[in-house]
Formats: sequence, C-alpha cells, structure tokens
Amino acid sequence: MSCQWLWSTWVKSPILKSKKLYIVSACLPQVNKELYERICSEGTVLLVCPEKESPTHYGKLASMLRSNEEFIEELIIITIDGSPHCFTLQASVNEAEYILGRKVKREHYVLVNGTELISIDPNAIRIARYLHIVNKLIRENPSVVKELSRCSLEYVKTQKY
Repeated sequence: MSCQWLWSTWVKSPILKSKKLYIVSACLPQVNKELYERICSEGTVLLVCPEKESPTHYGKLASMLRSNEEFIEELIIITIDGSPHCFTLQASVNEAEYILGRKVKREHYVLVNGTELISIDPNAIRIARYLHIVNKLIRENPSVVKELSRCSLEYVKTQKY
C-alpha cells in the first residue's frame, strides 16, 4: 500500500480508502525497517514527525476519519517510546476522537528501544497529560521509576550529577 506524509495528504485522498490506516513516527523506517515494511503491506501508512511539522495533527486526523468513515475500519498509531514529540501524536488521536464526538476503533503502540512493540491503553495517554496524576502514581509505586534505567538514556545520565 501507499506510504506518505500525513500533513501532505488530502483528507479525501484515494489512498485513505483503506480498511487500516497506520499513523506512524517518521523515524520508524530507520528504527525498525522490518516492522515498517510489514505495516506498509497491511494498509495505508502515513508518516508524521511532530518535531518537523505542526504538532496539531488532531484536526487533520479528525477530518480524514470523518471524510473516510465508510472505508477506514481501524486506526493504528505507532510511535517511538520516550520521544516527547511522538507523545503528542498519540495524544492527537485521542483529541481527534473527541472532536469527532464518536468512538474510533483504534490501537495505540509504542516501540520500546527500537524492537519491542507494546500496546498502550488510550487512558494511559490521557493520564500522561495530567502530571499531578502521574505524580500520584509514582508516589504510590516508587519502584516504577527504576524502569527508566532500562529505557531512558536521559534518566541514566542525569543520575550521575
């Protein structure tokens, strides 16, 4: 199927007449080429880089979903775990659903350390926007902070100061 940029795709483009629409981090082809090639064969893939483009993808996504609701049966989002820019893409999908005013069949995934694809509950993305709730969860379960050592170079390096 087709692979191109979300921001440059017309909301009524013929490539969107696909059952599966993948919205993925633009760096995915370099981070995990095999995964990228597999999803390109399964549906339409739109690349996004919130660091390079406007991070307000929710309006464009909502328009695409609305304009193609009789075709798109599933929306799959894959981003790189730990990237603050990629996080905004995950949050944009929740916002697009809110704008549409209806449930969207979707799956959220993050790629951990370039190899492990993990399914993410949409509520985890919503909670991550509310730092006071995240803070409460850390206070109740401080051992989760140790998990950062496994995946965050930034965290590991800051612990040396």
